[in-house]
Amino acid sequence: MHTTHDLTREDCARLLGAGVVGRVAISTPNGPHIVPVNYSVHDESVLVRTTAYSLLGTYGRDAWLCFEIDHLDHEHESGWSVAVRGRATFVTDLDELASLGRGWGPRPWAAGQRTLVVRIPWTEVTGRRLGAGADPSQHLPVQRPA
Repeated sequence: MHTTHDLTREDCARLLGAGVVGRVAISTPNGPHIVPVNYSVHDESVLVRTTAYSLLGTYGRDAWLCFEIDHLDHEHESGWSVAVRGRATFVTDLDELASLGRGWGPRPWAAGQRTLVVRIPWTEVTGRRLGAGADPSQHLPVQRPA
Protein backbone atom coordinates (compact mmCIF):
# COMPACT_ATOMS: atom_id res chain seq x y z
CA MET A 1 0.00 0.00 0.00
CA HIS A 2 1.15 3.51 -0.83
CA THR A 3 0.61 6.48 1.41
CA THR A 4 -0.87 9.78 0.30
CA HIS A 5 0.98 13.07 0.63
CA ASP A 6 -0.59 16.51 0.58
CA LEU A 7 0.83 18.84 -2.07
CA THR A 8 1.77 22.39 -1.15
CA ARG A 9 -0.03 25.33 -2.74
CA GLU A 10 3.17 25.98 -4.73
CA ASP A 11 3.21 22.39 -6.03
CA CYS A 12 -0.47 22.70 -6.98
CA ALA A 13 0.18 26.01 -8.76
CA ARG A 14 3.07 24.47 -10.74
CA LEU A 15 0.91 21.52 -11.81
CA LEU A 16 -2.05 23.73 -12.72
CA GLY A 17 0.20 26.02 -14.76
CA ALA A 18 1.65 23.13 -16.74
CA GLY A 19 -1.56 21.29 -17.57
CA VAL A 20 -3.81 21.60 -20.59
CA VAL A 21 -6.99 19.61 -19.92
CA GLY A 22 -9.09 19.28 -16.79
CA ARG A 23 -12.67 18.93 -15.62
CA VAL A 24 -15.13 21.44 -14.20
CA ALA A 25 -17.83 20.28 -11.80
CA ILE A 26 -20.99 22.38 -11.94
CA SER A 27 -24.37 22.10 -10.28
CA THR A 28 -27.44 22.66 -12.45
CA PRO A 29 -31.20 22.40 -11.81
CA ASN A 30 -30.96 18.89 -13.35
CA GLY A 31 -28.15 17.83 -11.00
CA PRO A 32 -24.35 17.92 -11.07
CA HIS A 33 -22.32 17.73 -14.29
CA ILE A 34 -18.64 17.14 -14.99
CA VAL A 35 -17.44 19.02 -18.06
CA PRO A 36 -14.05 18.23 -19.66
CA VAL A 37 -12.31 21.43 -20.76
CA ASN A 38 -8.99 22.73 -21.90
CA TYR A 39 -7.86 25.67 -19.82
CA SER A 40 -5.28 28.29 -19.00
CA VAL A 41 -4.03 29.80 -15.75
CA HIS A 42 -3.72 33.52 -15.05
CA ASP A 43 -3.25 35.33 -11.71
CA GLU A 44 -4.21 32.34 -9.55
CA SER A 45 -7.34 31.64 -11.57
CA VAL A 46 -8.31 28.94 -14.02
CA LEU A 47 -9.66 30.33 -17.31
CA VAL A 48 -11.96 28.39 -19.61
CA ARG A 49 -13.39 29.53 -22.94
CA THR A 50 -16.93 28.38 -23.72
CA THR A 51 -20.20 29.46 -25.35
CA ALA A 52 -22.94 31.48 -23.68
CA TYR A 53 -25.34 28.55 -24.15
CA SER A 54 -23.14 25.84 -22.64
CA LEU A 55 -23.62 24.48 -19.13
CA LEU A 56 -20.85 26.79 -17.90
CA GLY A 57 -22.28 29.76 -19.77
CA THR A 58 -25.80 29.12 -18.54
CA TYR A 59 -25.15 28.19 -14.90
CA GLY A 60 -21.56 29.27 -14.22
CA ARG A 61 -21.83 32.99 -13.42
CA ASP A 62 -21.39 33.55 -9.66
CA ALA A 63 -21.62 29.79 -9.06
CA TRP A 64 -19.21 27.83 -6.88
CA LEU A 65 -17.32 25.60 -9.30
CA CYS A 66 -14.71 22.94 -8.78
CA PHE A 67 -11.92 22.37 -11.31
CA GLU A 68 -9.67 19.29 -11.23
CA ILE A 69 -6.62 17.92 -13.00
CA ASP A 70 -4.81 14.67 -12.33
CA HIS A 71 -2.38 12.08 -13.58
CA LEU A 72 -2.48 8.35 -12.85
CA ASP A 73 0.23 5.74 -13.41
CA HIS A 74 -1.58 2.40 -13.30
CA GLU A 75 1.60 0.33 -13.63
CA HIS A 76 3.20 1.89 -10.53
CA GLU A 77 -0.09 2.48 -8.68
CA SER A 78 0.74 6.12 -8.20
CA GLY A 79 -0.60 9.48 -9.22
CA TRP A 80 -1.66 12.93 -8.15
CA SER A 81 -4.68 15.19 -8.18
CA VAL A 82 -5.18 18.95 -7.81
CA ALA A 83 -8.56 20.58 -7.20
CA VAL A 84 -9.53 24.26 -7.19
CA ARG A 85 -12.77 25.66 -5.83
CA GLY A 86 -13.98 29.19 -6.34
CA ARG A 87 -16.91 31.41 -7.26
CA ALA A 88 -16.82 31.81 -11.04
CA THR A 89 -17.06 35.09 -12.89
CA PHE A 90 -17.20 35.94 -16.57
CA VAL A 91 -14.39 38.07 -18.00
CA THR A 92 -16.11 40.93 -19.84
CA ASP A 93 -13.55 43.75 -19.72
CA LEU A 94 -12.36 44.26 -23.31
CA ASP A 95 -8.83 45.30 -22.32
CA GLU A 96 -8.45 42.24 -20.11
CA LEU A 97 -9.79 39.97 -22.85
CA ALA A 98 -7.30 41.46 -25.31
CA SER A 99 -4.47 40.97 -22.81
CA LEU A 100 -5.46 37.35 -22.22
CA GLY A 101 -5.62 36.79 -25.98
CA ARG A 102 -2.02 37.98 -26.39
CA GLY A 103 -0.82 35.54 -23.72
CA TRP A 104 -1.36 31.82 -23.56
CA GLY A 105 -5.10 32.24 -23.02
CA PRO A 106 -7.49 29.32 -22.99
CA ARG A 107 -7.53 27.88 -26.50
CA PRO A 108 -10.62 25.73 -27.16
CA TRP A 109 -10.15 22.46 -28.97
CA ALA A 110 -13.83 22.13 -29.82
CA ALA A 111 -15.15 23.74 -32.99
CA GLY A 112 -17.38 26.79 -32.94
CA GLN A 113 -17.28 30.26 -31.48
CA ARG A 114 -16.28 30.07 -27.82
CA THR A 115 -16.04 33.71 -26.85
CA LEU A 116 -17.16 33.55 -23.22
CA VAL A 117 -14.24 33.39 -20.76
CA VAL A 118 -15.07 31.86 -17.37
CA ARG A 119 -12.70 32.61 -14.48
CA ILE A 120 -12.47 30.25 -11.50
CA PRO A 121 -10.34 31.88 -8.79
CA TRP A 122 -8.20 29.67 -6.55
CA THR A 123 -10.24 30.36 -3.41
CA GLU A 124 -9.42 26.83 -2.24
CA VAL A 125 -6.56 24.76 -3.67
CA THR A 126 -5.86 21.20 -2.59
CA GLY A 127 -3.68 18.47 -3.99
CA ARG A 128 -2.40 15.07 -3.08
CA ARG A 129 0.03 12.55 -4.40
CA LEU A 130 -0.08 8.78 -4.01
CA GLY A 131 3.25 6.98 -4.12
CA ALA A 132 6.71 8.37 -3.47
CA GLY A 133 9.70 9.47 -5.45
CA ALA A 134 8.32 10.64 -8.78
CA ASP A 135 8.04 14.30 -9.70
CA PRO A 136 4.29 14.96 -10.18
CA SER A 137 4.93 17.26 -13.16
CA GLN A 138 7.07 14.68 -14.98
CA HIS A 139 4.25 13.49 -17.26
CA LEU A 140 2.55 16.79 -18.02
CA PRO A 141 2.14 17.49 -21.73
CA VAL A 142 3.17 21.16 -21.59
CA GLN A 143 5.58 23.29 -19.62
CA ARG A 144 4.04 26.73 -20.05
CA PRO A 145 6.16 29.83 -19.71
CA ALA A 146 5.54 31.83 -16.55
